[in-house]
Amino acid sequence: MSIQSAGESPTDAAASAAPGPAPRTAPDPASPQGGHRTAAIIPAAGRGVRLGPGAPKALRTLSGTPMLVHAVRAMDRARAVSLIVVVAPPDGADEVRHLLDEHTSLAPGGELPATDVLVVPGGETRQDSVRLGLAALPGDVDAVLVHDAARPLVPVDTVDAVAAAVREGAPAVVPALPVPDTVKEVEPRPGGGPEPVTGTPERSRLRAVQTPQGFALKVLAAAHEQVAREGDGATDDAGMVERLGIEVVVVPGHEEAFKVTRPLDLVLAEAVIARRRATDGF
Repeated sequence: MSIQSAGESPTDAAASAAPGPAPRTAPDPASPQGGHRTAAIIPAAGRGVRLGPGAPKALRTLSGTPMLVHAVRAMDRARAVSLIVVVAPPDGADEVRHLLDEHTSLAPGGELPATDVLVVPGGETRQDSVRLGLAALPGDVDAVLVHDAARPLVPVDTVDAVAAAVREGAPAVVPALPVPDTVKEVEPRPGGGPEPVTGTPERSRLRAVQTPQGFALKVLAAAHEQVAREGDGATDDAGMVERLGIEVVVVPGHEEAFKVTRPLDLVLAEAVIARRRATDGF
């Protein structure tokens, strides 16, 4: 694995890196032309206030390993991904780079060569951070996955399904699950008082969206160029693409790709890791 700083070439990074797994030499199996690359961007600059005080959400640990490292490993296991761009807190790029250096075995057991990782400083909002991640991509990347660091346990099959759908021609792809509960539209009221119901969407048409979301690079770049930031910025890249009138398609998500936002989610994530270790040697 080579962990690079923004502005550092892979050759420079290789010259100073400790010996490690050999880089990938086979063509990207998800790309029939082989010369085109799929990169994954992991925005990890958020504070994660819903998890309470302490380290940024991406740096909280699951079974002793930071969530960000779990998320990077998930992208590394995907055969289609040849570059991972981690977007760190604006003042925390060095800390994140050192953290990843300490976890150099991104493919436990050595089943896969580790993917190159580039760490860049992020912005004030998630939208800003994704835009900065896009700006750091090399010229041979033509497809990109955007993955939440707070979804550390996404299965590799889900990642590969999203990447494959983009390679097959979909301009934008999201993994999603059917919504099990009835959902109500309400009139928000300040102060936490009772909110009147204004509608009940048909549940069979609803999906709960997960990540990674996949895009043709030119499509996502256009969305970030044309959709202005409002307030705290967009939290859903596919929604930005929709605003351009471009079709977004859904592929099946996975129940283990849930987002860790509350203390209870940490308990569930620990349980998933324990089960994987018992059954898969994870």
